[in-house]
Amino acid sequence: MPGTSPGMTWRGLCAIAIFAFAASTALPARAQSVEEFYKGKNISMLIGFSVGGGYDLYARHLARHMGKHIPGKPTILPQNMAGAGSLRAANFLYTAAPKDGSSIGTFSRTTGINPLLESGATFDGTKFTWLGSVTDDVSTCITWHTSQVKTWNDFLTKPTTLGGQGPSSEPDIFARLYKNVFGAPIKLVAGYPGTNEIMLAMERGEVEGLCGLSWSTIKGRHAAWLRDKKINILVQAAFKKEPEMGDVPLIMDQTKDPQKLQILKLILAAQEMARPFAAPPGIPADRKAALLAAFDATMKDPEFLADAKKMNIDVNPVSAKALDTLLAELYATPKDVVQKASEAITK
Repeated sequence: MPGTSPGMTWRGLCAIAIFAFAASTALPARAQSVEEFYKGKNISMLIGFSVGGGYDLYARHLARHMGKHIPGKPTILPQNMAGAGSLRAANFLYTAAPKDGSSIGTFSRTTGINPLLESGATFDGTKFTWLGSVTDDVSTCITWHTSQVKTWNDFLTKPTTLGGQGPSSEPDIFARLYKNVFGAPIKLVAGYPGTNEIMLAMERGEVEGLCGLSWSTIKGRHAAWLRDKKINILVQAAFKKEPEMGDVPLIMDQTKDPQKLQILKLILAAQEMARPFAAPPGIPADRKAALLAAFDATMKDPEFLADAKKMNIDVNPVSAKALDTLLAELYATPKDVVQKASEAITK
């Protein structure tokens, strides 16, 4: 450079470079916005059951609509991960799925309290990032029309063979609950991947029926059974009767024993979160807020509601806050009650 020595020029360039580097490192990188994160991405939706059942129906319906309410409008891709009555999917979502807001899932309504009642759960149900439940619901026990067990009284006195999935599944939990609390002479045939397969087995005569089947599933998937009187509905498991089910007895009215009522209340509380959806714990706060807002917006989406009506899907949303509150209360249940409930559904 004219008028500048080579040494001075080098020192000047070094000083400029050092200053520029210091300035660039002193300023924090701009955080990625929620929209930038989700734009062009897919969200995995794990479904803890096989294709064709009620949980699968609700999950795929939500997946078709929820993405448009998330900034960046990601595509939500359903992925079935059946196993252990949906416990496999719940364990995976909690421990192995990415904790960046790119994975959500749905599993059995009883999954949140499984850690209280039995081993096999590697999570704390209160620490999931709960998004909400599409509806509350009523569980039933049903038998095929050819079965000799046609009423609740028959159920308590005549042997019956019911289909199951695994220790943590609703068909198994409710079958053992009725066997151990009410003395129903039930033979449980476990190992089916989902309720859809159990119902096919019932139609083929392999089993007589199943418990833990949602009223919403019967209405949505098997309305023809009701019309053609192909099934017997033995009992409704909930805190209050579903008017649509007529004179089907309510399980809470079948005993006055305080200990049995405590057990029933703990198990039936899960009916309030009949179609739950959650993300892993620990996802970034802004993405958590976006997913919660998107779930709530979907529950009010006219297109979502219109499609739900066409598919005979119940929509009676339960908020994430309500699920968090419910689970906190259940996890505070006295240990002696939890122990008795655990014995009632695991033996």
